[in-house]
Amino acid sequence: MRIGLIGVGRIGVFHASTLRGLPGVDSLIITDADLDRAREVAGRLGAQTAGSVTELLGAGVDAVVIAAVTDAHPELIKRGVRAGVPVFCEKPVAPDVEGTLDVIKSTNGSAVPVQIGFQRRFDAGFRAAREAARSGSLGWLHTIRSTTFDAAPPSAGYILGSGGIFRDCAVHDFDVIRWVSGREVEQVYATGANRGEEFFRAAGDVDTASAALTLDDGTMAVVSCGRYNDEGHDVRLELLGSAGSICAGLDDRMALRSAEPGESFPAGPAHRDFWGRFGDAYAAELAAFVDVAAGRTASPCTLEDALEAFYVAEACELSRHRRQPVPVAEVRR
Repeated sequence: MRIGLIGVGRIGVFHASTLRGLPGVDSLIITDADLDRAREVAGRLGAQTAGSVTELLGAGVDAVVIAAVTDAHPELIKRGVRAGVPVFCEKPVAPDVEGTLDVIKSTNGSAVPVQIGFQRRFDAGFRAAREAARSGSLGWLHTIRSTTFDAAPPSAGYILGSGGIFRDCAVHDFDVIRWVSGREVEQVYATGANRGEEFFRAAGDVDTASAALTLDDGTMAVVSCGRYNDEGHDVRLELLGSAGSICAGLDDRMALRSAEPGESFPAGPAHRDFWGRFGDAYAAELAAFVDVAAGRTASPCTLEDALEAFYVAEACELSRHRRQPVPVAEVRR
C-alpha cells in the first residue's frame, strides 16, 4: 500500500516513522507547507516527497494521513474524499462545530472512509477498561474520572490557534468517556484558571480546567486537565462501579508519587510526552487505518464521533464563561 502523509510537524514526523514500519505499507510519500522540512524527513526515512497536496493525491496513493495544522484539516479531508482516497486525519476535524458539520455534509453519501485520530481508543489499558465496563464486571458505573496533564505547556503560538483547552486537550477525555461508557453526555459544568504564563489569558484560554459531566444514564464523570505538570505526562481513566473499579494508566510510569511511608510505587520514570505515553497506541491506530483503507474493516472513529466529542467541548467553553451548567443539546446544530 502506498500512503501519502500531509504535514510533518511533531505528530507528523512520529506518524511518518511509524508508517514506514507498518506491515502492508510499501511506500510513503510526504508533503508539507515547508517543502524543505518535508524533504529532510523523507530523506531520513527513505520516503518520497511531493511538491504539493495536488501532486501527492495524483501520485497513486492508496490512502492519505493528515497531520497538518488544524485550519487545513477541513479542506484536506474533503479533497481526499473527492479523490476517492481513504483519509486518516488527526483531531480535530475542523476548528469549530460549523466547520465540522460542513465536512460531514460535504462527504455525506461518499463510500470513502474517514478515520479521525483519537489514539486513546487504541491504548491497551483503555481498551481493557472499556471491556471491563461493557462486560458488566464493574456493575453499573457511578463515577468516571478522566485526567490529562501535560508535563510542560505548548508554545504561545500553539495556544493561540488551539481553540482552547477543552477543544484541544480535554476533547480526548470527552471522546474516550463516550467510547468506554457507550453513553452520551447530557450536561456539563466547567471552570478553569490561569496560574502560569500570561499568553494563556491573552489567548482567552486557561492553563488548568475541570468539568463535571452528567451522562444520559445518570453516571457522573469528572475531567481534569492542565498544561503544567512537571512530574510528567499524566493521562489516566478511572472507572468506579457498583461491583468493582479499574484504572487505565496506573503503572510504574504514572506521573504521581505516593505520600505513604515506605511505598515505592510507582517506580518511574514518568512519561514526559504524549508519544512516549501513547507510542504503541498511535502505531495500533495507524495499523487499524491500513485495514480501513484496504476495505477490511469500517472506520473505528468516524467524523460523527469527533463531532460528538466537540459538542461536549463547546458546551464546556460556554459553561466556563457563563459559570453555570450547560446542556449539550444547546450547542447541537
